[in-house]
Amino acid sequence: MRRTALIAFVALLEWAAVGHAGVPPATYGTLDNGAILIVSEQRSLPVVVIQITIDAGARLDPPAKAGLANLTSELLTEGTTKRSASEISDMIDFLGASLDSNADVDFAGASLAVLKKDLPAGLDLLADVLLRPAFADAELVRRREAVLASIRASEDQPGTVASRAFQRALFGSEPYGHPVEGTIDSVPKLTRADIQSFYRQYYRPGRSIVTVVGDVSTDEIKPLLDTALQKWIGGAGEPFVYPLAHPPEQREVTIDKPLTQANIILGQRGVARDNPDYYAITVMNYILGGGGFSSRLLDNIRTRGGLAYSVSSAFSVNKAPGSFEVVMQTKSASAGDAIARARSELERIRREPVADDELSEAKRYLTGSFPLRLDSTRKISAFLSQVEFYGLGRDYADTYAARINAVTKEDVLRVAQQYLHPEEMILVVVANLKDTPLTTAPPAANVQGSEAGAH
Repeated sequence: MRRTALIAFVALLEWAAVGHAGVPPATYGTLDNGAILIVSEQRSLPVVVIQITIDAGARLDPPAKAGLANLTSELLTEGTTKRSASEISDMIDFLGASLDSNADVDFAGASLAVLKKDLPAGLDLLADVLLRPAFADAELVRRREAVLASIRASEDQPGTVASRAFQRALFGSEPYGHPVEGTIDSVPKLTRADIQSFYRQYYRPGRSIVTVVGDVSTDEIKPLLDTALQKWIGGAGEPFVYPLAHPPEQREVTIDKPLTQANIILGQRGVARDNPDYYAITVMNYILGGGGFSSRLLDNIRTRGGLAYSVSSAFSVNKAPGSFEVVMQTKSASAGDAIARARSELERIRREPVADDELSEAKRYLTGSFPLRLDSTRKISAFLSQVEFYGLGRDYADTYAARINAVTKEDVLRVAQQYLHPEEMILVVVANLKDTPLTTAPPAANVQGSEAGAH
């Protein structure tokens, strides 16, 4: 019972509000092995969070090996050459710590949250899973089956089915064209040799950022990290170049499922995270569909039209241009009307300047909510890691509000015209097609039963 309470206590501390106002201070340096080091002292709580972010995300999956980055990261904590998976779990419990590993589209990594007094033992465990993963056959089989079970279960979730179909239609065989977790076809074929090769190629300090947030200084933590990670070696390797994008081969995808409502995605290719118009795009999207109940899409389609259970828009920004999506759920019979209204709002924001009150509300919300990204040690570590990973500038947090507030109505109109192209957007509908008239578009290629054929 005491150990369970300790685990809960550490989990509470890593997400608890930190005792600072404004942007947390951070120092930057380099470990002896070449990894970037970021340290943000937060002395109000006796906990330390260490986040290791590695340029080893799913965009680096080789062709026909979708899910490799994800499976590699998941297996880090499932046994090393020194400890079995159960011994790692027991050690985490003993320390009352949390230890996680995962992969995203662009990056992968591992993180540790531990009480300050247990930092040496926790760091030894983190270094073990990072430097000496066993990738044991038994654990590989178990994790592979767990991933497949999750993929199969998600096929019953219409929103996920629509999202995957949209991703494939938009990106095709490009690196962003497959789910992070892989596919039913690709995951069973992933081998231990594949994982070992991926790990050797990408899990290098020269591709990594080590972010430390909590009750520790740079002078305290750097010697500990240099010692723990001294055998972790390797430079950045060849830079990844995203292949030349090709226009989608199919603009409409319909997937027939026995549903009472239609799940709809209308979208296109978006922008990269380092796009200089990011701030104007953020403001524009808030007004269009990112602003909850104050957005134009929600006002038109839900509030005035009574058509949708939910509707929103978002840009997914990555190392390379990601996607822009309008996502809706509506009654099957209302799908055509909802799609038409969404298109009309896309055209309107491209045609005429936004109102002064819309612009003011967007700026007020975006700047006012920004500190919520930095109100816990866990959030600060993720924030600092990603700002560095995406090269947003180490003054990003200090200048964010000023850059948002500098956006004008002319900027909003300009980026809407430059980056939104309704006539070129892909339409994906997952619904009971016999009850779902799509009167606003020409007939689409029908796909029966499963998303599997919606290429």
